[in-house]
Amino acid sequence: MSTPGLIIASIFFIVGMAGIFLPILPGAPLLLAGMLVYGFFEHFTHLTWQFFAGQSILVAFVFGIDYLASIWGVKKYGGSKYAVWGSIIGTIMGLFLLGPLGVIIGPFLGAVFGELIVCRNYNQAFKAGLGTLIGFLGGALAKLFLQILMIIWFFNVIQ
Repeated sequence: MSTPGLIIASIFFIVGMAGIFLPILPGAPLLLAGMLVYGFFEHFTHLTWQFFAGQSILVAFVFGIDYLASIWGVKKYGGSKYAVWGSIIGTIMGLFLLGPLGVIIGPFLGAVFGELIVCRNYNQAFKAGLGTLIGFLGGALAKLFLQILMIIWFFNVIQ
């Protein structure tokens, strides 16, 4: 076991886990990058291509959850396609205008404004915005589970 490789990989893991709640950080890809760094130190003795293929599939699931969680929340709470598009636009604008906090506030406001364009019902618009927050939190929990699974799998393989 390479101590320097493990230290560097662990730093990647810590920053990657922070990416669950700071969406500006690419969480799962950072975990995978840490595993690759460790692999270079160990000459890929324990980390096979099958291991990396499986980890890549988990990274794809994390990306899918990221994308679909807010959309699911909007739909679950009765939001229209305008609320969905509003949440997507709000995520992008919120990230650039407000930084990491904007990734939470932006989709909420975007969904509310998108829904108001269509229905002009404040209660329904608020429910659609609330759906984005619930989707975000549910997605964060699912990503937390998958990323912990990725790390546990890594440590089981390198033992």
